[in-house]
Amino acid sequence: MGLLDRLRKEWFIIGIVLVITFARLEPSVGVKGGPLKPEISITYIAVSAIFFNSGLSLKTEELTSALMHVKLHLFVQIFTLVFFPAAIWLFLQILSLTTINEWLLKGLQTVGCMPPPVSSAVILTKAVGGNEAAAIFNSAFGSFLGIVVTPLLLLLFLGSSSSVPFTSIFSQLFMTVVVPLIAGQIIRRFIKDWLERKKPPYGAISSCVLLMIIYTTFCDTFSNPHIDLDKFSLIIVVFIIFFIQLSFMLLTFVFSTGKRSGFTPADTVAIMFCATHKSLTLGIPMLKIVFEGYEHLSLISVPLLIYHPAQILLGSVLVPTIKSWMVKRQKALTLKLQPV
Repeated sequence: MGLLDRLRKEWFIIGIVLVITFARLEPSVGVKGGPLKPEISITYIAVSAIFFNSGLSLKTEELTSALMHVKLHLFVQIFTLVFFPAAIWLFLQILSLTTINEWLLKGLQTVGCMPPPVSSAVILTKAVGGNEAAAIFNSAFGSFLGIVVTPLLLLLFLGSSSSVPFTSIFSQLFMTVVVPLIAGQIIRRFIKDWLERKKPPYGAISSCVLLMIIYTTFCDTFSNPHIDLDKFSLIIVVFIIFFIQLSFMLLTFVFSTGKRSGFTPADTVAIMFCATHKSLTLGIPMLKIVFEGYEHLSLISVPLLIYHPAQILLGSVLVPTIKSWMVKRQKALTLKLQPV
């Protein structure tokens, strides 16, 4: 039974491996113009479905209740969307001197430009007992911000393929991201009670659609004879990703526990997860829009595909340690505040 439970828990990561394998075996099914017609079914329908689902699942009232913690939100958003991509860019200036595949390095830069995820940071903050409302707000607010900021960062740090003009990227983002998201939020207002009762599996729905997007992206790659990925580059990138995550978690911990920070231990937990996690659900569709027609699109998306399971794995491993730190720190603060 233990194995079955494990498989159920990790089904999405197993799914990623399976869809990439199927794409390798028979790429003609999911290529542009193939039976699945990804230029319509994925580019418009699947991407819109993911964001409509996000709009439907975001609890507006939870966002508004967490709104007042401005200092925490500013810290998380500036770290995620300004410091993170800039630090990665500096790091890549050194890595570009090595023999690591240049498209994987570009992929690392795209990871830096991504907004926080709507789920994993919240789940891990809740598991530790941190400030869940702040995690929900920052994940959701970061996702909204990411719709505008992430494409701008991608174009700033990487430039888009010359065939895709700036205006068409934003009009497509608006139609397939902003409109479905707002539609989801409006519909949620009318069927809120029903949604609360039924609790639809939002995460599973988005993940299934995401697997389709990943599948067609890799079908395009494997049908391209010029792409060649060496194992050395891939292994090094995995190590780099774990190094980036650990370093940035440590950095956010140091900043948010400083004497003048003014953050509670529960705030620190939310900051550590929200500021260092990156969204695959929003990231892959955005890369698909910004780098549409790019022959190296799937190589660029590989680091993000690695980053997603790595952040969940690393976060889950660190939950007991962070929890015991938070409990000790809270006890120490309570004792300090008690009158002698």
